[in-house]
Amino acid sequence: MKLIVGLGNPGQEYTYTRHNIGFMVIDHFASSNNWSKKWNALYQEKIINNEKIILIKPITYMNLSGQAVKEFVTFYKIPLEDILVIQDDLDLEVGMYRLKTNSSSGGHNGIKSIIECLGNNNFARLKIGISNNKKIDTKDYVLGKFSLEEQAIFNNLYAKFDEIITSFITNGLDKTMNKYNTRNNHHE
Repeated sequence: MKLIVGLGNPGQEYTYTRHNIGFMVIDHFASSNNWSKKWNALYQEKIINNEKIILIKPITYMNLSGQAVKEFVTFYKIPLEDILVIQDDLDLEVGMYRLKTNSSSGGHNGIKSIIECLGNNNFARLKIGISNNKKIDTKDYVLGKFSLEEQAIFNNLYAKFDEIITSFITNGLDKTMNKYNTRNNHHE
């Protein structure tokens, strides 16, 4: 069983904001808007490669995301290596992405909350670049909407993110990192 977590903030006003790229990517992967609700999260179950996959979008607001993740992990007894969290990353340019495990929160409140609630940082992350604008307060920047140019870049990347998530589910993290963490994983 695998748990795929897309991070974001619930509510219309946060739709298509930079901080919600995790929601946007998992929505695309889910390819159905048929979400149910439990434990402060929207969730869907799928069977991929004869394995049960749970997709979740915590609806606790970003800085409490770990509470929802912990409920699913505890109930389904999901090992940390079977968790993939999709997050935005200010340190990567738009169009760049990186798979990591065992790293700090890097100041990301959603990740910080998950690490606190699980008592461990040994879970996989798909970090998706949203760039940074030092002229704007970080909070305002991450809650700002993507430009049309940025949206176009992501529209071209959703299929790649689907591939990465599928690879994580079927091949595990190491093989997925080896395949997708290339030096120029820029948008083609």
